[in-house]
Amino acid sequence: MRARSRFPRVFAAVSLFVESAVLAAVPAALAQTSPAPAPAPASTGGLTGAVGETQTGLAAYYSHRLNGGRTASGERFNNAALTTAHQTLPFGTRVRVTNAKNGKSVVLRVNDRGPTQPNRILDVSRAAAQRLNFVRAGLVEVKLEVVGVPKSRRRT
Repeated sequence: MRARSRFPRVFAAVSLFVESAVLAAVPAALAQTSPAPAPAPASTGGLTGAVGETQTGLAAYYSHRLNGGRTASGERFNNAALTTAHQTLPFGTRVRVTNAKNGKSVVLRVNDRGPTQPNRILDVSRAAAQRLNFVRAGLVEVKLEVVGVPKSRRRT
């Protein structure tokens, strides 16, 4: 004869206790504190891709799971390439990205749209994150400067 496990009953009792404690604390917490102001979103609009334009904000790097998938420009994403995603800059635009903490910079090519998080201005490839020295941090304050435009947008 097999012994019955007490785990399901103990788990149910603990989860019921935690749920009731949380539900009891929520109204009291809401009554005592005012809501915290939302973080100011990074400005992602306004960049037209003209050489010399700058922008500052947070950058993150792509997950290795996205390697090989299609980017918004239609090319395959390569985590070893020096590429980036930006919301408004035209595909093919070259940008110099500088890590505000350590001053390291790298020139990247825009080949994707993003990031989708409202407080970020760039998603970069892992190779770019390594050159900027923020792989461990995962997120860093950067300065973006447009240094080159795609040939189709150049004026003659």
